[in-house]
Amino acid sequence: MANKPVEIIQAAINAGCYKCKLEVPNYLLRSFMAGLYIAVGAALATVCGTGLETIAPGLKSLIAGAVFPVGLIAIVLTGMELFTGDAMLCPLAAMEKKSTWSRVMQVWLWVYIGNFIGSLFWAYLMSVGPLSKGGTAELTVFGVNAVGIAQSKVIPYMNAGMAGWWSAFMKGIACNLLVNVAILLAFSSKTMIGKFFGIWFPIMAFVSSGFEHSVANMYFIPVGIFCGAEVTWGQFINWNLIPVTIGNIIGGFLFVGVVYYLAFKKELPKEA
Repeated sequence: MANKPVEIIQAAINAGCYKCKLEVPNYLLRSFMAGLYIAVGAALATVCGTGLETIAPGLKSLIAGAVFPVGLIAIVLTGMELFTGDAMLCPLAAMEKKSTWSRVMQVWLWVYIGNFIGSLFWAYLMSVGPLSKGGTAELTVFGVNAVGIAQSKVIPYMNAGMAGWWSAFMKGIACNLLVNVAILLAFSSKTMIGKFFGIWFPIMAFVSSGFEHSVANMYFIPVGIFCGAEVTWGQFINWNLIPVTIGNIIGGFLFVGVVYYLAFKKELPKEA
């Protein structure tokens, strides 16, 4: 019930071709939902990990990693658009000359915008919902944890200067390498349960390891800001979102897309 490796790459190329042919309103609709779904997983990780920071930090990371994959599972199985996945899939279509690089850039732009809007919506919903007491400025224990997470994703990098920027960048590479391995494993299976586990393990690995996902951070940091974190929007963008996004692109495009394309290029079926 599994596809061969070359069939996985062919399926990924086909998916990239399909994605490059969508229209802008469709990108925005699908990417809004994808951003929301990733935020759902991030919010769940925040809530489930609350209270374990000092007692069992490793267990906290494991629990967060165990629940976070719900977002990508929903995205892949319902056909929504996620920037980090498109960082690999759309270039595959261009490398096969079935789309153009300018089209890839357009897809990335619109999907990134939609992901950001969807993540911000869920961040606001959580900030006036479970993270606050009755929508007031008083936070629940989950809200306090959300503030701490937001600050931990910006302030240490900022205080470390360029070494911190480089750290965020490298974590972005590692994250999207694993995210796109998860997507390839989803293509490997012909069953829903196979796709579920194919996605779940690599995503658990990246979250538990502490790597950085640009779309998840579009939730983690804004929700902290909404709840009163000592982080500005400019600091969020400069010290997390920019280096992590660049790292995500390299991790997905270069370390997975290019590597697997070159590895199986000669085995791909020739068109008549």
